[in-house]
Amino acid sequence: MAHKRDTTSIMLAGVGGQGTILAAKVLSEGLTRMGYDVKMSEIHGMSQRGGSVTSHVRFGSRVDSPVIPLGGADCLCGFEKLEALRCLPYLKQEGVLIVNDLEIYPLPVLIGAAEYPQDVLQRLTREAEGCLILDAHGEAEQLGTSRVENILLLGALIHRLDLDGFPWKEVLQDLVKPAFVEMNLEAFALGRSLA
Repeated sequence: MAHKRDTTSIMLAGVGGQGTILAAKVLSEGLTRMGYDVKMSEIHGMSQRGGSVTSHVRFGSRVDSPVIPLGGADCLCGFEKLEALRCLPYLKQEGVLIVNDLEIYPLPVLIGAAEYPQDVLQRLTREAEGCLILDAHGEAEQLGTSRVENILLLGALIHRLDLDGFPWKEVLQDLVKPAFVEMNLEAFALGRSLA
């Protein structure tokens, strides 16, 4: 999908504590090793754990800005489905949408000031043609821990973007703590196969 002369924009959207930033770092590092110019920016919500977190990753032959404009994302990967819906205006009309079928209630829902919408997946599939919905949380738990759902989603994203040659094994070995490398490698491979 990505040609070195074009800029490809990827947005990762999740909730604090889901590993959104680590996934963006793995993605950025792998793309850099593939020879692309890569820019990354992170936006944290009100709180580290539980607040909204988005990462913008842009790559190509020359990238001027790390920030993705509205309607400018070639791919949106939602680590939590309401966060995916919230960031949907950033996705291009023909963009790739990958969504983790997971609900993490934001503070207004937890304190009873708002309700979690029941039709999130229906709205996402209506708005984005070819939306890929994964139970990354459940699949990761099958591997032994839900903490690798971020890398599982990243594997699906790399596959969907046709980024052949992405050096995922080397990057994961370099960026993940040694005790967790094997589990993350399994999660990435599973994400690729599910996509």
